[in-house]
Amino acid sequence: MSTAEATAAEHGDINEPGKARETFRAITRDVAWIAESPKPHKAWLVALGISMTMLGIGTYCIYKVIFTGIGVWGNSNTVCWAWDITNFVWWIGIGHAGTLISAVLYLTRQQWRVSINRSAEAMTIFAVMAAGLFPLLHTGRPWFAWWMFPLPNDMGSLWPQFRSPLMWDFFAVSTYATVSLMFWFIGLIPDLATLRDRSKNSTMRVIYGMAAMGWRGSARHWKRYQTAYLLLAGLATPLVVSVHTIVSFDFAAGVPSGWHSTIFPPFFVAGAVFSGFGMVLTLAIPLRYFYKLEGLVTTVHLENMAKVMLGTGLIVSYGYLMELFLGWYSGSIYEKSTLLTRTLGPYAAVYWMMIFCNVVAPQILWSRAARRNTTILFVVSIIVNIGMWMERFMIVVTTLHRDFLPSSWGMYYPTFWDVSTYLGTIGLFFMLFFLFIRVLPMISIFEMREMVSELSHDSHTHIHAPPIQEEPA
Repeated sequence: MSTAEATAAEHGDINEPGKARETFRAITRDVAWIAESPKPHKAWLVALGISMTMLGIGTYCIYKVIFTGIGVWGNSNTVCWAWDITNFVWWIGIGHAGTLISAVLYLTRQQWRVSINRSAEAMTIFAVMAAGLFPLLHTGRPWFAWWMFPLPNDMGSLWPQFRSPLMWDFFAVSTYATVSLMFWFIGLIPDLATLRDRSKNSTMRVIYGMAAMGWRGSARHWKRYQTAYLLLAGLATPLVVSVHTIVSFDFAAGVPSGWHSTIFPPFFVAGAVFSGFGMVLTLAIPLRYFYKLEGLVTTVHLENMAKVMLGTGLIVSYGYLMELFLGWYSGSIYEKSTLLTRTLGPYAAVYWMMIFCNVVAPQILWSRAARRNTTILFVVSIIVNIGMWMERFMIVVTTLHRDFLPSSWGMYYPTFWDVSTYLGTIGLFFMLFFLFIRVLPMISIFEMREMVSELSHDSHTHIHAPPIQEEPA
């Protein structure tokens, strides 16, 4: 069964005008009712409450870090980068799937992206917001963050050090966030106009109307929209490769053994897409279940995402193998020492747990039955997210905790403030995501209708409307 057919249920051939209109109405109702419902879903309220609680704890921890200093973290002179940079790289990786689904799959005309691109784009923006907190706090004096901008000043030597990969990070991530936000907003405009026209609340009608920027759906509007969307997709596509490549330069351009490697850029990019699709599945499967979206987010979509996750997981596994091989083949005592430290040292449990999560567990996705089983997919996606966090921890901490000089060695142990700050960013991410699905369509209405309309022109293809969900009173 094709993706288009999987988007269907028992309503007949939409080549007939009356049934075509009913198909489009069904798609609009099935997506828009979530935002239009006067009462949110009980599961949504529970999830939002947990997220806001976590955010509150994280906010207090940020207050503590700012007014006391990063000495409350477990960082030391030996392990100067620790939990904070681990979380920064992890969150940036989470956001990669959104750009890939939105831009790359759009340019390659992959229709299965339509059911998941909107929520993946939102996930990207919220993940980048969570990621940006960590390097800002790690500076110790975040109120001087404007020093990273090349602004005219009278302080003599105050000028960004553009030879530093840390500065490349700043510009790459800010560009990534800006383009992703614009791409997401441009894609929302037609659907905002739909919510404006359907809204029964005068206040929301005004808000949706202002956000829709006067969209009327005219031929001129559609032409300009398609041009802008295509240009932004073309701009966003190189970011899939460039952003995490530049993040990898933080390590690859350094001299410590275990970091100084040319394999890092492709390894980091593949790992980012791997973890990003893991998070998309983690979010999509519960939403699909609670909001009865099986007719729009089908097993075909989940299976395609599982295939991408399996493919990128194999690339990540190859990267782990090459790290072991190069550590042995290099002949460097420092590289061999790092290899032994990671596999047999005090953090060996993290390394082997990473191998299980990122190499062993995804192998179940070779099975078609496993790829189409939502329970297995959900569990594997969570395991992958845990494993990719452990990978970042392993790269950052196990490399730094044993320097070239044994006299400089020191262990890193996370403190309450480390863990709570991280939990706070998770709360921020999920709170923003839950608010997003409550006020905006999580699936692109017009793209879904457009896909069905395009496929209906094939006289041999019978497309049916998705099942009409009962709107809550």
